Amino acid sequence: MKHRFTYLTFSILGLFLTPLEAQQESYPLHPDSQVKPDLPRGKITHYVWESEVFPQTQRHYSVYVPAQYDGSESAAVMVFQDGHAYQNPQGDFRATVVLDNLIHAGEIPVMIGVFIDPGHLDGLPEKRGWRPTPRNRSFEYDTLSDQYARFLLDEILPEVAKQYPLSDDPEMRAIAGMSSGGICAWTVAWERPNQFRKVVSHIGSFVNIRGGHNYPSLIRKTESKPIRVFLQDGSNDLDNEHGNWPLANQQMAKALQFKGYDFQFVYGDGAHNGKHGGAIFPDTLRWLWRSESDTGRDPQ
Repeated sequence: MKHRFTYLTFSILGLFLTPLEAQQESYPLHPDSQVKPDLPRGKITHYVWESEVFPQTQRHYSVYVPAQYDGSESAAVMVFQDGHAYQNPQGDFRATVVLDNLIHAGEIPVMIGVFIDPGHLDGLPEKRGWRPTPRNRSFEYDTLSDQYARFLLDEILPEVAKQYPLSDDPEMRAIAGMSSGGICAWTVAWERPNQFRKVVSHIGSFVNIRGGHNYPSLIRKTESKPIRVFLQDGSNDLDNEHGNWPLANQQMAKALQFKGYDFQFVYGDGAHNGKHGGAIFPDTLRWLWRSESDTGRDPQ
C-alpha cells in the first residue's frame, strides 16, 4: 500500500481541543537518535556560502560524510533546511547521530548529508542558530518557485560534489525541512522531480505565507509526480493569520492520497516544534529510504 495515515491520540475532532484541554503526548528520544559509543562516526565540515541565486545573502552550511564513505562511487545525498537545527547533537533531530546509526546498520544507504542554513542579509553571524533571525528565510523557503531548487542544483550541490561525488539518480536524493523548511523541501521535489524524489516535511507550513495553501489543489489538478513524501504534524500546531497548520497538513495528505502518491502522514498532538518529528526520525528515514519491496517500519 503506497499511502498511510497514522493518527496518534486525537482524531480530526481533536483539532478543536485547546492546548489547555489536551494532555500532550510525551515524545521520548528514539534509541537510534542516541550516540552508540562503539560505532564509527561520520565527519562534519563547516562552510560559508555567498549566493548568486539569492543575491547579497550569506549562510552557513555543513557537510556530513559517513565513516563508511570511501569515494569509490557516487553517494546518495540528503539535504536539510535549517541545517543547524537538524545537525544539533543536543536538539530534537540529531540527524548526524541517526545517520551514523542507520548507515552502520545497513538500513539506509551510505549518504552525504548537507545541512544548509537560511540566508542572512545583514552580515553573517559567527554562530549558527535562530538568533539573529535570517531575514531571507521566508522568501527562500515559502516562495512557490524553482529558485531554491536552482540554488541547490546550481550552487551548493556542485560545490559539495567537488570533494564528494554525488549520485545523479533522483531516487538517491532526499530533502527535509521543518515548518517553512518543510514546504521548501516539497517545493524542490515538486519543481525538480527529475532531481529529488524523497521528501520529509515536519510541521510543514502549507498555509498562506506566500501561497503555500494552494498546494493541495495543485496536487489534485496536476498529473502525479514520482515523489515519495513523509508528512508529520500535530493537533496543537499553529493557528494564525496565515492559516491553520494542522488542517493544512491534513489537506496535503488527502490530496496526496487522492492522486495516489507514495506518502505517509503521521499526526499526533504536538505543537510547532521538532519533538514529535525528532522522536520518530529514525523510523522516518527507514520508511523514506526503503526499497520498493520493503513496506518499512511505520513511524509513529
